[in-house]
Amino acid sequence: MSRFSRTVAVALTSTALSFAAPAFADDHKTPKPAPVSELVDAVNIPYEEFTLDNGLKVLVHTDRKAPIVAVSIWYGVGSAHEPKGKTGYAHLFEHIMFNGSENAPGDFFEPLRQIGATDLNGTTWLDRTNYFQTVPKSALEVALFLESDRMGHLLGAVTQEKLDNQIGVVSNEKRQGDNRPYGLVSYRQTELLFPDAHPYGHSTIGSLEDLEAASLDDMKQWFTDHYGPNNAILVLAGDIDAAGAKPLVEKWFGAIPKGKPIPVLSPELPTLDAPVYDVMKDKVATTRIYRNWVVPGLNDPDYTPLDVGMTVLGGLASSRLDNIMVREEKNAVAVSAFVLPFVHGSLVQIQADVKPGEDADVVAKRLDDIIADFIQNGPTEDEVQRVATRDAASRISGLEQVGGFNGKATALAQGELYSDDPKYYKRELERLASTTPASVTAAMKKWLTRPVVGIRVVPGEREAYQEVKSGQGARTGSLTSPAFYMQGDSEQAAPATVDRSSLPPVGDIPNVDFPDVETATLSNGIKVYFAQRNAVPMTRVTLSFDAGASADPADKIGLQNFTTAVMEEGTTSLTSVQIAEQQERLGANVSVGGGRDRTDVSLSAVNPNLDASLDLMADIVKNPAFNTDDIERMRVQQITAIDREESNPRSVATNALPPLIFGDSHPYGRGLSGNGTKESVAAITQNDLVNFHQSWMRPENATIFAVGQINQQALLEKLEMRFGQWKPEGQPAASKNFSAAIPEAQGKIVVIHRANSPQSMILAGQVLPFKGTDDLLTLNAANEVLGGSFLSRINMDLRETKGWSYGTRNSILRGEHDVPYIMRAPVQTNQTGPAVAAIMSQVKDFLGDNGVTQAELERTVNGNVRQLPGQFEQSRRVLGQMQGDVMFKRPSNYAETVADRYKALTADDLNKAMAGAIDPDKFTWVIVGDADKIKTQLEALDMPIEYRGYEAGNTDVSKAGSSNDSAVGQD
Repeated sequence: MSRFSRTVAVALTSTALSFAAPAFADDHKTPKPAPVSELVDAVNIPYEEFTLDNGLKVLVHTDRKAPIVAVSIWYGVGSAHEPKGKTGYAHLFEHIMFNGSENAPGDFFEPLRQIGATDLNGTTWLDRTNYFQTVPKSALEVALFLESDRMGHLLGAVTQEKLDNQIGVVSNEKRQGDNRPYGLVSYRQTELLFPDAHPYGHSTIGSLEDLEAASLDDMKQWFTDHYGPNNAILVLAGDIDAAGAKPLVEKWFGAIPKGKPIPVLSPELPTLDAPVYDVMKDKVATTRIYRNWVVPGLNDPDYTPLDVGMTVLGGLASSRLDNIMVREEKNAVAVSAFVLPFVHGSLVQIQADVKPGEDADVVAKRLDDIIADFIQNGPTEDEVQRVATRDAASRISGLEQVGGFNGKATALAQGELYSDDPKYYKRELERLASTTPASVTAAMKKWLTRPVVGIRVVPGEREAYQEVKSGQGARTGSLTSPAFYMQGDSEQAAPATVDRSSLPPVGDIPNVDFPDVETATLSNGIKVYFAQRNAVPMTRVTLSFDAGASADPADKIGLQNFTTAVMEEGTTSLTSVQIAEQQERLGANVSVGGGRDRTDVSLSAVNPNLDASLDLMADIVKNPAFNTDDIERMRVQQITAIDREESNPRSVATNALPPLIFGDSHPYGRGLSGNGTKESVAAITQNDLVNFHQSWMRPENATIFAVGQINQQALLEKLEMRFGQWKPEGQPAASKNFSAAIPEAQGKIVVIHRANSPQSMILAGQVLPFKGTDDLLTLNAANEVLGGSFLSRINMDLRETKGWSYGTRNSILRGEHDVPYIMRAPVQTNQTGPAVAAIMSQVKDFLGDNGVTQAELERTVNGNVRQLPGQFEQSRRVLGQMQGDVMFKRPSNYAETVADRYKALTADDLNKAMAGAIDPDKFTWVIVGDADKIKTQLEALDMPIEYRGYEAGNTDVSKAGSSNDSAVGQD
């Protein structure tokens, strides 16, 4: 069960963390889990701090494991600071601040890509706006130049054209989020939970009407009032110390004048006079029941016990709601409970997805009864300790990262901004470790016996989508998720006391030092690939089988996903509840799943509990029970997941495209989710599951990959004990058959009708004349220019120039065998046909006389070379690289060889690679949208069109195009 509650990231340095040497069991008796206090006591993020004369607070954390520095700047302004009539300003300015400053014109992603920045983005939420990037140490001054220029030298670069364009981008960000199932719920939650005058009484995305009405002067004044250095916190984390940081920060930020003081918000915590219940209709697979309360903010002593309580109720895999409603009574297919922490009040959310066929009224009453009983009687000591252990371990697992959205820089910045204490993460962990069942019960009785907001979303047609009048220009700016960028005297700039006429030079950047990969073989022939990483006391182990969804029989697609789901639900000695509880006690995570080519069982464990964690992993791998009760419960969940996919435009498209380009008989000619169809899943038997496990998940078909703070010999002894004597049962499967002929590509459009869609989801693809084991580096570089990155031609055209999309992406979907090229573009409805034409124009232009420019080549080469030192900061990235190197038959030091290969590329190399890969007239297009509104637009393209879920003769198409409307990820 996903848990969203504790968003304050915690991190530490490798030098600051130490555990007593674990007493690994030589006789293989499973040791007791380490106490949570041992995990919590080890977490530290040492830092130095200083403050400039203009009020800029600077925190510096030193971590020398890689030659990189995270630059994270947090402004104390969010949607909570917006007055009536100016909603959405904070989020809009987050966008505008990426669009160039006085001394750095153009998109900020251009220079950041040039220096090889990683983990870069910007977000806005209720209480803050932040920008972050991790850069090579020798390029740190470039990042400081850019951040200081948009803080002190922005307004001269803000134009009406930029303002209009970004309003268009934000409009499509909103449409993209609204278009998803349950996408309109957060608006209603905000409306019902908060009074209009409360700072949290509107969404972060804001009102598009307010944005349309904003003048350029309004927007400039908003910036002047809120983005001064005295309202900001700068964190530098990585290969730097305060002595080196202070002169650089003084140089670039010191001359920026202090801004206006920001008024302190102190709203009362809202409480309803009586319970409020509401029903909404949406294109959803299942009825979802919500229960919400506003509770104290993250600095209140009651926040942590409330968070623990909600995690016990619906955040653990062994939660009360999971055990009762999903496992025992089977009246729900998914449940969750969590607390989202904010400064001026946190949000409790409990939700349950009703099992199809169940009476929603009965399920809602049962949910309310369970909540009431839990509030009255509280959790057990064991439940509270499991939450604390799991939470501490999950924090440690992310401690390798200095930057990004959850790294050490974020932990320090959030603590300082929200709580006036960079060590807040430590205080919170200590509160977590000391939480008791009594404190949890008392907090729940105090806050959750107040009137509730109850929303029910039922399957049905939405009301007509409401657009802003002009329509110029995954909504993330909601109550439950921040808004991301990717998805006179007041205008006086800071005095130019430092040369800003050009970007600072970038020094030498060392090549990546990828860890040495050691190999060994267990007694039964399982090959082991191991890399030692000492940043944190954790070990990751993946047992990978050459299977995947491509091993599903043609008449039983979805079998891999079904099998792996049931494997997590019980062994011959443990029930699903016992498996979940054991993982929580150990702070371990064992997951079973797979992609198209491999089926994996993966473990993440803290080293003090590694032996017991490996025991649990081995039991799940070798001894799945496949009990009938678990099978039927997971069957319902998988069929419900298929229903959900059918109501999600992106899932509809990604499941429809593969059979069109590969053909039904090809192993890759199946929906990308791997869930199969409702008919195929309904027909799968217990014997099918057992046979898949026995025939594919066998020692002779397995490879082990491991990364961690342990030496190879010690790990091999542990693996040999659990897996070295493992003997297969049953007969091995026949080899996967990829001999099916791929149909000849032909340019055509398949429209899947979805009435009242505010956007059209465009997907296009064709199969390339390559295998995944071929060398695709040059083609990937060419794709980065055409459509594979934020700065690509297609994305910049549709998002930044035309304002029709929140973002597009082209991908080379690399598998072990045949490789498809896929283009994705969610666009506003009335620009669907023009968007297809624009994409095609960009592709043909690229393949014609307008190939890769020298500037595009330089950016691509520099970015890919300079980002290498920051790419393998985390052990999970190392593990993924090791697995890819083996699958694609590359040397284990492949990562260290790519820099020289990129440096040798020419523009002609990239042009030839793309020309030899795709044919612009052979794309198959899948478009999920409102056929009434896009039919005429598409007919103007003069391409064959097939409609699904839509009968033209029975539908009024006279209003086609009359809408008021004005990333398959990169490999």
